[in-house]
Amino acid sequence: MTSNKKNVRETAMELLTTIEKNQSYSNLLLNSTIEKNKIAPIDVGLLTELTYGTIQRRMALDYFLKPFIKNPKKLENWVLQLLRLTLYQMIYLDKIPDRAAIFEAVEIAKKRGHKGISGMVNGVLRSIQREGIPSLEEVADPVERLSIETSHPMWLVIRWVNQFGFDKTKQMCETNLTAPLQTARVNLTKTSIRECIEDLDEEGFHIEKSPVIPEAIRSLKGNLAHSRAFKNGLITIQDESSMLVSYALGAQENETVLDACAAPGGKSTHIAEQMQNTGKVISLDLHDHKVKLINDNAERLGLKNIKTFTMDSRKAGEEFEEESFDRILLDAPCSGLGVLRRKPDIKYTKKEQDVYQLSTIQQNLLESVGVLVKKGGILVYSTCTVDKEENETTVKGFLAKHPEFEPDVSFKTRMPEAVQPLITDEFLQIYPQDFGSDGFFIAVLRKKV
Repeated sequence: MTSNKKNVRETAMELLTTIEKNQSYSNLLLNSTIEKNKIAPIDVGLLTELTYGTIQRRMALDYFLKPFIKNPKKLENWVLQLLRLTLYQMIYLDKIPDRAAIFEAVEIAKKRGHKGISGMVNGVLRSIQREGIPSLEEVADPVERLSIETSHPMWLVIRWVNQFGFDKTKQMCETNLTAPLQTARVNLTKTSIRECIEDLDEEGFHIEKSPVIPEAIRSLKGNLAHSRAFKNGLITIQDESSMLVSYALGAQENETVLDACAAPGGKSTHIAEQMQNTGKVISLDLHDHKVKLINDNAERLGLKNIKTFTMDSRKAGEEFEEESFDRILLDAPCSGLGVLRRKPDIKYTKKEQDVYQLSTIQQNLLESVGVLVKKGGILVYSTCTVDKEENETTVKGFLAKHPEFEPDVSFKTRMPEAVQPLITDEFLQIYPQDFGSDGFFIAVLRKKV
């Protein structure tokens, strides 16, 4: 084993320790670590796999480790992360031999701790290698077994089973353990799909057209953020579910549109592109540094019809006149339970009460922006979560208080064909297992004339 490989495992262990201690977002911390430590491109894949994989499977790994650890409370956090990380390799990664994974773990333990720690790490891992891991079949309750097996907290699995049934929940939990595909939206104001794919193929990427969204592509090999196409504003990295929002909104040329919670600008720029760089897209966000991201993206893509403001959308009524927007998008702050493949740490930090607190914020935001929609105009409410409280219940609560709004059933005809069968009861709830994208919810409301 090269010292570089050892470095990758040690880096992964440090990342895992920091993420758990500071409740940091794994995706942001991983990217900054890769840049800061100048991790070789050849090792980025392994580092990503080890970090995400260990977080994704944390509850199962702890279940497997439990019989082999005498005093878990006395274990320093980095030692626990090292054991989880090594066990993850032994159980889930075929390409790494057990003896190599154990050897590396013991070497790291020697370097980081005293002799007793490296002896304990060696002992625990050798015992697991010899005796095998305990069977999940010993967990009698199927819901509890699903919770441990797929490492989703019990409260969440119970909640989903009650809302969506056991089978759908099982599919969702299993899909959440798989790596997401990177997808991007082609900027049709600058290039065509065919030209863009040819450019990327020439650069060494392996690209296919999205079977879901007409202007989207999927990268089967290579990080599109490092492509010339990205730098030159030909593409925006965005999940396919997220791209559906602009279709639901259906903005036309020369309209005035509000994107109420807009950063980092993926949806604002999509709307602006669909409007062919005409009209006006007003994009709001609470934080200056996030508004800068919207501006940077608009500039990169060559879009001149986006205007940004740093503002709490709950105060938008103080800045803009009533009924002054043709269409409004409220992509509301949410629990993010639809993006657990990209941000696996969320499932351990979110609590059930967060869902109810967020629902109150979402209701307040809808109240604030609803008055700004013109008569006959469209209000789209979307979230990247899979929970009825934040989705249907929030929208139905708003409609009950605001008879001037009604569901816009015609939005189905605006949506890409592949998605139309998923639209039920005037809403669109996408599950991660539907077409491998993020879990997402979209409701389209029209203000009566």
